[in-house]
Amino acid sequence: MAVSKAKKIEQVKELSGELKNVSSMIVATYSKLTVEKDYQLRKALRGTGAQYRVVKNTLAERASEGTKVREVLQNLHGVTSIAYTQGDPVALAKVLAKYAKDNPEFSFKAGVVEGRVISIKEIEALATMPSKEEIYSKLLYLLNAPAQRLVTAMSAVGRNLAVVVDQGVQQKKFKEA
Repeated sequence: MAVSKAKKIEQVKELSGELKNVSSMIVATYSKLTVEKDYQLRKALRGTGAQYRVVKNTLAERASEGTKVREVLQNLHGVTSIAYTQGDPVALAKVLAKYAKDNPEFSFKAGVVEGRVISIKEIEALATMPSKEEIYSKLLYLLNAPAQRLVTAMSAVGRNLAVVVDQGVQQKKFKEA
């Protein structure tokens, strides 16, 4: 069923509006993807706050004009799908890399992280990185650890003194005055 020109213009405007706010995107291709597998992928991506679309190459190219992701959506060939997010690019890459590993008919074409084009190998490397939340928690632990050690060392002096005094009292080493 052919799509009218007016419908295509509407699709380009809608996609263009979404792509203007996108900071990270992964472009992929697939073959023989079942409806059930497509549904599973979309569900997994929704959990990360990302969006997923199967797009016509020419419409994606037109919609990307004036956006950070323009470079990767130019001169596309074959079946194309895009997954994009304004949030954590690591979470997006992890979901897609796991899906690509489980479904060999799904593969990457290119990607953009914070406006910078990345290769397929960099997408796979991005998927192995810890998420922002994990990095924040590790950073907070590293910042908190020295202070925690200082408090432990300072309280150890008083505790050790109390133990020594208590042992002296129990062994009657102190004379009454």
